[in-house]
Amino acid sequence: MKTMLVVLAASLLTLMPVSLHAASAEEIDARVNQTLRAFYRHSPAGKELAKQAVGVLVFPDVIKAGIGIGGEYGEGALRVGGITAAYYNVASASVGFQLGVQVKSEVLLFMSQGALDSFRSSDGWEAGVDGSVALVTVGAGGQVDSNTVQQPIIGFIFSNKGLMYNLSIEGSKITRIDR
Repeated sequence: MKTMLVVLAASLLTLMPVSLHAASAEEIDARVNQTLRAFYRHSPAGKELAKQAVGVLVFPDVIKAGIGIGGEYGEGALRVGGITAAYYNVASASVGFQLGVQVKSEVLLFMSQGALDSFRSSDGWEAGVDGSVALVTVGAGGQVDSNTVQQPIIGFIFSNKGLMYNLSIEGSKITRIDR
């Protein structure tokens, strides 16, 4: 057990410079472009929904780590009309049994102008409090549940290994950052 904790601590320290480094606008934009390409490959239905969205918020690398107390952090960009409109970070903290490190990507699609306007006018937007996010579960053949596509905000969480299931962004706080 002690060896496992040492290995985990070393892993966390290795990731810390990446998570604490404030990326430039150009770095964030490049990662967002790469993440969107991966997202479109993994989810053709998501690609179609993104075409209909009035805004697309992308967090390419959200790092989640914990040893009893955990947290996550990532930086990304909001695209409106295919152009970066603003930069944001996402952060959350948690307490409970947890041990490990995970890197994931998050894509939020704002399907209505009202939902996008509400998000953009907030000082700090919290998923599940300031707006409900319908997380997509992709069914057989890559189809998205028809009830989900009617929601004002649709969320996808995935990694380089494909879509991941039963994850949550509830309680994550999204704040605008200057870049």
